Amino acid sequence: MGFPGTWMTESESMVYRVVPKCACSTIGQIMYYSDHGEFFEGDIHDAKGGMHKWALDSSQPKITRNVQKHQAYAFTCVRNPYSRILSSFFDKICGIQRNGKRYRGNLVPLLIQKYGIEVGGEDGKQEFDQIQSFRRFLLFARDTIRWRRPMDPDIHWSAMSGHISTFIVNGGRYDNIFFTEQFNDGMQSVLNSIEMAHPVLLEEIPRFNESEGHGPKRAHPIEDYFDDLSMHLVYEIYKRDFQLFKYDFENPGNKLPLGEVDLDEVHAKLGA
Repeated sequence: MGFPGTWMTESESMVYRVVPKCACSTIGQIMYYSDHGEFFEGDIHDAKGGMHKWALDSSQPKITRNVQKHQAYAFTCVRNPYSRILSSFFDKICGIQRNGKRYRGNLVPLLIQKYGIEVGGEDGKQEFDQIQSFRRFLLFARDTIRWRRPMDPDIHWSAMSGHISTFIVNGGRYDNIFFTEQFNDGMQSVLNSIEMAHPVLLEEIPRFNESEGHGPKRAHPIEDYFDDLSMHLVYEIYKRDFQLFKYDFENPGNKLPLGEVDLDEVHAKLGA
């Protein structure tokens, strides 16, 4: 299986396990900058050079060697499950993607037909009942994760613990797991632990939010999207994420974690 979703700087100074919807565009650009002194032109997910990625065949032996010998500082980043699934809905379901089309072709028509979801019309800009549609999307997300139907779960809403575990199961060990909600503090702790060809000043780094502007703006506070049933569904899908990464299940409006991540606990529970 190897190390899917793993990126590494060309200098092999740091290794990052990508978790979708958790600041991955910004982290990738920081990694690229630390080696080259400039940002990648375009979406870092499209970069085929300038950094190692598991998706590139030529990178796989280098990533495997580095990770299994723990030669570089290894980290990842997590996000509150409530805001992450909500962000996935607005970006991937309601939004028009970089290629000018809907995400995954027939996915949105399938959701409209089978789950009664609205997405704001052809361009995603028309008024619609965001709360009702999101709650119906949540049923779909649960069905994909629990029963793998009507399709396999998508990486953007499958559990963070699932992404993070592949790195551990195949012989990797994290030095740091930090929070999207406390990004500068967390990313700084990574940068403080490595040597870089080009120093990174985090306060001067733009946020590379590649999903920004894809879909309609969120019209309500996060907590308004989650009633008792929605919270139950979210817990069913993301129970492990809440427990391991210390997020507040009881209050969807509190996006901040309740404590620090216990790396030993994460390795013990996700490495089994």
